[in-house]
Amino acid sequence: MKNLVKTTTILATALACSLTAGIVAAKDAPKMKMATPIPADITTPDTVESRIGTLKFNDGFPTDETVQKVYDNLAFQRGVQTFLTALPGGSMEAFRQGLASVGVNDNQSVLMFEELLDSRSLFLTGNTESIYSLAWVDLKDGPLVFEVPPDVLGFIDDHWFQYVADFGRVGPDKGQGGKYLLLPPGYEGDVPEGYFVYHSKTYGNLLFWRGFMKGGNPKSAVAEIKKYTRVYRLKDAGNPPPMKFVNGSGKVFNTIGPNTYRFYEDIDKIVQYEPNESFSPDTLGQLAALGIEKGKTFNPDSRMKKILVEAAEVGNATARALVFKYPDKDVAFYPGSAWFTGFVGGNYEFQSQPGVDNTDAMVHFIYYATGITPAMALKLVGKGSQYAAAVTDSRGQRLEGSKTYKLHMPPNIPARDFWSFTVYDNQTRSMLQTDQKFPSIGNDKKGVVSNSDGSVDVWFGPVAPKGHESNWVQTVPGKGWNVVMRLYGPEEAWFNKTWRPGEIEPVQ
Repeated sequence: MKNLVKTTTILATALACSLTAGIVAAKDAPKMKMATPIPADITTPDTVESRIGTLKFNDGFPTDETVQKVYDNLAFQRGVQTFLTALPGGSMEAFRQGLASVGVNDNQSVLMFEELLDSRSLFLTGNTESIYSLAWVDLKDGPLVFEVPPDVLGFIDDHWFQYVADFGRVGPDKGQGGKYLLLPPGYEGDVPEGYFVYHSKTYGNLLFWRGFMKGGNPKSAVAEIKKYTRVYRLKDAGNPPPMKFVNGSGKVFNTIGPNTYRFYEDIDKIVQYEPNESFSPDTLGQLAALGIEKGKTFNPDSRMKKILVEAAEVGNATARALVFKYPDKDVAFYPGSAWFTGFVGGNYEFQSQPGVDNTDAMVHFIYYATGITPAMALKLVGKGSQYAAAVTDSRGQRLEGSKTYKLHMPPNIPARDFWSFTVYDNQTRSMLQTDQKFPSIGNDKKGVVSNSDGSVDVWFGPVAPKGHESNWVQTVPGKGWNVVMRLYGPEEAWFNKTWRPGEIEPVQ
C-alpha cells in the first residue's frame, strides 16, 4: 500500500511539472513486448525552436503555452492569406462605397467624368485620356437591363471582382450598342428575347466603360453616352425611369480599398450580402475561422483584433512586394527590361495552368489596378487595350521624384486609337498629385512634339527640361512614382515585339 501511495504521489508530481520540465519522456518508458523502431520524422521533440518562438511538448503533447502560440500564428496566417485572396472583394467594395459617396445610387445613376479623370479623385491607375463611366447595379430585386451606348469599351465585374461580361467594342454588340440583361444568382425565371444575356454570381456588380475623345475633345462622346445609356429593372422595361448622370470630374473622393484592419470589416459586408456560392469555399472557410461568416456578427475580441491589425500590415507589405518586385522574371515584357505586364502569363483568370490559381499573379494586378476583362490581356489587334508598367529605371533603381528621366519611343507607335503615359504615386497607386491637372502625356495632347523620324521623347522630372516643356510630366521631390504606358487599339507590332518602348533613363 505504501508503495502504491508513493507511486501515485510521484506520478501526480510529474504531471504537475510536465508543462515546464518535461519530466515524463518516451525515452524513459519501459521496453514493451510489441515495441518496434519508430521513424524519427513522425515524432516531435520535447523542444522545437521555430520562427514563432520555442515550442514545448511532453512526449508529443503540446503545452498550453505552445497551443496558444500556434493558434495565434494560425489566426495570423489566415489573416494574411485572406487579405491576399479576398483582395479583389476589398477593392470592389471600395468602389461601391466610393461611388455612393458622390451620390451614385444603385440602378439609378451613372458616374461619368465629363471633363476626364484627374488626380484629385483616387482611382487605382486610372487614365486621363478616355471618358470613364461607372455604375453600381444591384440584382436583389430581379434581373436588370443595361442599354449600352455605341462606340465604348467596357466590362461587367461582380462584387468579388470576378469577370462577368464585356460590352461595346469587344462585346457581342461589337461597338454598335445594344441591350444587355443581367440575371441574379440562382435566377430561374423566364428570359425574354432581344438581349445579350449574362448571369452574375453576386447581386452587386460594377459596370465600367470608356468613351473615346474625338479630336481631343470629350463632348461628343459624353453626349452619346448620356443619350443612349439606361439602367433599369426588367420589370420596368415598358416604362424605364430616367437616368441620372453625376459628373465626377474634379471631385475629391476615394475608391481605393484600405490596407488596415478596416479591410476585414469591408470583406464582412460582402460576405453578409452575397451568396456563399459566389466565391471560393476555401477563402470563405478561412474567413469563417476569423469570425467573418454569413449570418453572424463580426465582433472579434481584443486578441483577434490585434492579430488582424498585424495581418493586414503584413498582407499589405506582401501585396506591395508582389507589385513592385514580382518574383518571376516572366513578368517582364523583354529580357532585362523594367517594363512589366499586369497579367502574368497573359491570363486574365490568374491561373498558371487550367485549374491552378496563381494568387501571386492575381495580387500583382488587383493591388495595382482595377478591371478584370479578357480585353486587357488577350491579343485583340486593333480592338482592346494593352498596358505596360514600370516602377524602376533602366538600372533597376526605383523612380524618384527629385530626378529627371528621359524615355524614347521609337517611330510607328503601335496604337490605332491612342497611346499615353500616366504617372502614379507609389503610395496610393492613383495619379500623382502635382501642379499638372493631368499627370500624363500622349498623342491626344496638344503640343506634343515628335522627332523628324516620327519617334517621341518623353521627359519625367520635377522641373521641365528647357525646350521640352510640351513632352514633360511633372514629378514631386520626395515622392516615389511609377508609370503605365497604354496602347488603345494595339497593333500587331506590339504583340510580336517588333516594336518596343525605350527604357526610362536617368538624366545626369
